[in-house]
Amino acid sequence: MSKWECIICGYIYNPEVGDPVGGIEPGTAFEDLPDDWVCPDCGASKDEFEELSE
Repeated sequence: MSKWECIICGYIYNPEVGDPVGGIEPGTAFEDLPDDWVCPDCGASKDEFEELSE
């Protein structure tokens, strides 16, 4: 599973970690996040994220 970076603040969504604060379980792929999920650091929407190359 790929990591994704917020282009607004630089937050990295790591699917191995999930988003514990947002209630997202570890192992959740970025594509499987709810449509209304937002960056936990700055509140940006999913469309403000870019996939990082491994």
